[in-house]
Amino acid sequence: MEFEEHLVDGVRAALARTRNISEVRMFGGTGFMLNGNLIVAASRRGLLARVGRKREREALARAGARPMQMGERRMHDYVYVDPPTLDAAAIAAWVELALAFVRALPVKPRPAPRSRK
Repeated sequence: MEFEEHLVDGVRAALARTRNISEVRMFGGTGFMLNGNLIVAASRRGLLARVGRKREREALARAGARPMQMGERRMHDYVYVDPPTLDAAAIAAWVELALAFVRALPVKPRPAPRSRK
């Protein structure tokens, strides 16, 4: 099984009891959303977890974690976790940490469908 499939399956298992989860293709992988807010994104490069600023330092102290960087810009609230540290228990722990933050966010309204003219 390819690493990305293993990671996506691990995230799905960790979120199995959580309602209102949707999957979206993003960041070259699969993003998992709760009420329109990103929880984690899984790809062949690793796991992007949305942990919030208050828990960012704690998250960065975990094995394999590093700040999320897009070009020159640091993406606060997010950490990136490298693949070698992501076994089933680690995936579940990262999902739990991210869910704790995302559950406190307001629900994002769905965008209105575009009209075709």
